[in-house]
Amino acid sequence: MDGQDIDWKALEAAAVAAMKNAYAPYSKFPVGAAALTGDGRIVSGCNVENASYGLTLCAECSLVGNLQMTGGGLLRAFYCVDAHGNILMPCGRCRQLLYEFRAPELQIMTTQGIKTMDQVLPDAFGPHHLEEPR
Repeated sequence: MDGQDIDWKALEAAAVAAMKNAYAPYSKFPVGAAALTGDGRIVSGCNVENASYGLTLCAECSLVGNLQMTGGGLLRAFYCVDAHGNILMPCGRCRQLLYEFRAPELQIMTTQGIKTMDQVLPDAFGPHHLEEPR
């Protein structure tokens, strides 16, 4: 997959719409994320802060919750924005979260263009590492 069959404008619009629902009273840094699922749905999420910063949820966390609440599946494409609509890269924690729920061909919109999950999280640890050896 080369990203040609993905409606990146629709993902961007969904990420911007999600960002507008962010709860960011402390950082004043709202974030929205959107992803295309393997069955063609778009799921989204926004960051939800907490006075105890360690309890803050990144936009990717609520996106994965939305994915699970709306039927599950795997993510094929991902887009994340700040309050100005600028593309954001997921933090390391969220890259790991996305890795867990990715389709093998997951593509991520980055500030340097479209990249695969393997490019943004090389040599990742995942569920296959926890399988019993044969």
